[in-house]
Amino acid sequence: MANFSKSNVPQFSVDVYQNAYLPEGGRDVNAIVTVTSTGGGTTGGIPILAPTATASAVPGPNPKAAVVIMVDCSGSMDYPPTKMRNARDATAAAVDTLRDGVAFAIVAGTHVAKEVYPGDGRLAVADPRTRAAAKEALRGLGAGGGTAIGTWLRLTDRLLASADVEIRHGILLTDGRNEHESPQDLRDTLESCAGRFTCDARGVGTDWEVKEVTSIASALLGTADIVADPAGLAADFTEMMAEAMGKEVADVALRLWTPVGVEIVFVKQVAPTVEDLTGRRTESGPRSGDYPTGSWGDESRDYHVCVRVPEAGIGQEMLAARVSLILPAPGGGAPEVLSQGLVRAVWTDDMAASTSINPQVAHYTGQAELAQVIQQGLDARKSGDFDGATAKLGRAVQLAASSGNADTAKLLSKVVDVVDAATGTVRLKAKVADADEMTLETRSTKTVRVKK
Repeated sequence: MANFSKSNVPQFSVDVYQNAYLPEGGRDVNAIVTVTSTGGGTTGGIPILAPTATASAVPGPNPKAAVVIMVDCSGSMDYPPTKMRNARDATAAAVDTLRDGVAFAIVAGTHVAKEVYPGDGRLAVADPRTRAAAKEALRGLGAGGGTAIGTWLRLTDRLLASADVEIRHGILLTDGRNEHESPQDLRDTLESCAGRFTCDARGVGTDWEVKEVTSIASALLGTADIVADPAGLAADFTEMMAEAMGKEVADVALRLWTPVGVEIVFVKQVAPTVEDLTGRRTESGPRSGDYPTGSWGDESRDYHVCVRVPEAGIGQEMLAARVSLILPAPGGGAPEVLSQGLVRAVWTDDMAASTSINPQVAHYTGQAELAQVIQQGLDARKSGDFDGATAKLGRAVQLAASSGNADTAKLLSKVVDVVDAATGTVRLKAKVADADEMTLETRSTKTVRVKK
């Protein structure tokens, strides 16, 4: 592990966990890369404020940030009427959690996107006066119209681009399916917005499409979740905004350099959620590529790197990859190397050494499989393949139990009756509440950290 971080950004460290030993002919090298950032405040000192609290009195990081809140105002938000009221209250709670000096705006989303506050293509600067004015503007928010989420994101992108800030973030709330634009339109919008701002997405109620909401969060490196009961929105929005306020550095990239002859099999984030980054590589030099990680505060994340090395003889050793944390320089200069770690390969005829699986690698391989089989099981259940669903969800129960993922195990128990968790023996429940199935699907990629 090496740390090169300067004092004007959080301290970053990289730790590499692997079994470097390969048998004769062995080629695949797996490593878990733990990246830890301290100094941003996300988990190390920013309290979660009550919805009525004022954030300005709480010391926090550099307010060089801008946030746009997108509120679904389509007609379905009026059913029941409390849903729209809860959305207004939640947005007000998020506004109250803004720190003084943070630029912000509120957007109402239907089949078009409209600025609610401050308007005229501008962002307001958070202080007691603008927070009060924003909450007053929210009082006029009503429901009516369709849903075209891409228009909300494009307006948010324009608003955020107008701010000279380091952190650009969106919060998106929807209660329905994206019925007033094509799936391709949304994909094109996400592609154009990726790397320009991060976005947390929330589905309220049970009439929205899980894969739409999770795809937004995935493309924009944010979080996705369900708020089945609209009464829970204020607490969720407060927590989301507090997390956003704790971010201190944006656009950090995981740079992977590999020697000649080494192939990259995959690069995945595996904690706190599973996110495949392999296809997001941007070439950064000879045999070097960058993978986006988004914004950071006080937090730790784990990444699974798998590379394929050329065959070598017993006793040979090589550097399989160098992993660096990179912060782009303003104006396109040389990027800052925040921290660095090495992945090694050593060929041995010691069977015990070469067949031993590193505990971190084994754990996260299981967590990635857990996320995959939950999705496959739920898809099979929806298509009427109940035998396939039983097999996949049974395997999920087994993996959740063996890895200590109690939260996922609890969600699975709402969808299947567990006969024997150790063997994955389950029975599909005859009736499953929509909220329970959607919660399992939305949170299927959430992982637990390996016990070290």
